[in-house]
Amino acid sequence: MVQDLRSLDLSEMLQLMEELNEPAFRAKQLFAWVHNKEISSLDEASNLGKGLLEKLSQKVLISSLNIVKKQVSQDGTTKFLLALPDGNYIECVLMCYRGDRSKKRNTLCISTQVGCAMGCGFCATGKSGFTRNLTVGEILGQVYTVNNFLSQEKDGYKIGNVVYMGMGEPLLNYANVIKSVRLLNSKDGQNISMRRITISSCGIAPQIKKLADQKLDLVLAISLHAPTNELRSKIMPINHKYPLEKLKKACQYYNEVTKKRITFEYALIKDFNDQPQHSKELAQFLKGIHCHVNLIPINSVPGSSFTRPSKKRIYEFLREIKELGVEVSIREEKGTDIDAACGQLRGKVVN
Repeated sequence: MVQDLRSLDLSEMLQLMEELNEPAFRAKQLFAWVHNKEISSLDEASNLGKGLLEKLSQKVLISSLNIVKKQVSQDGTTKFLLALPDGNYIECVLMCYRGDRSKKRNTLCISTQVGCAMGCGFCATGKSGFTRNLTVGEILGQVYTVNNFLSQEKDGYKIGNVVYMGMGEPLLNYANVIKSVRLLNSKDGQNISMRRITISSCGIAPQIKKLADQKLDLVLAISLHAPTNELRSKIMPINHKYPLEKLKKACQYYNEVTKKRITFEYALIKDFNDQPQHSKELAQFLKGIHCHVNLIPINSVPGSSFTRPSKKRIYEFLREIKELGVEVSIREEKGTDIDAACGQLRGKVVN
């Protein structure tokens, strides 16, 4: 079976070299070519020698993600539609921060699945259904492909922050996501700090506990979006399986084991979850959880009747939450004009 080099860590490359009767140092060289220099072809690994390259070509490949389309927002955000080797498509979003408001950095929002099985009522990805999990190589390939794009644009900055907030539920592709996180963090790979990596989940309680036990110094973001089971179940089917009581226990376990706070994403929907009683219910649910809340005015999605509250009501809700002792902010919006914001990714080819 041909293996994808982008899916292999150093231990697996060492095993590969052993099988090929090659010295161990070759594995370290290969790892650097694949995960640091981001080669897309074995021919680029210039110091491995023709003999080894020929042997490798019989056993491995490097998965390629082709940019089919890119859209640039008025705010500079770029959305990439990427073709996978099997003909499926995914999207990832590059957010460039250059102003005084934020430190200079490039953040990439990446996908973990083709489609999504969660079916959240406000999310375009869920309306497309679920096809399959992405491989480790396909997850990492988004970072490597966009880095290559940036190098050609002479941007001067590689991807320094990665958020697993694109298409799919990361914790339902757990093994591949965690392996990709470790590879991004590797000092001989991308060397991206764990603190600059965020994993988002709609609330898979057992997997949140499993992630806690890894004790990774990353950021966990939970898509909450409603303060009661009655409301949350209307827009997030996962709440039937893991209601707020189970989610809260999993979050408290995460706090206890990792000593890190959790970010809760809360999409404000007009006349649904944005009223004064909802701010009180939200504060009540969050009691006993070390956390920060990101308020996200809902983004428009085809086929959805949800609309965002008025700007006045958004800031009233912010004030209400703050007065109840909750750490809260309004997330900076990027890419809404190209359907690249939260809940808008579809991974479809549209002319």
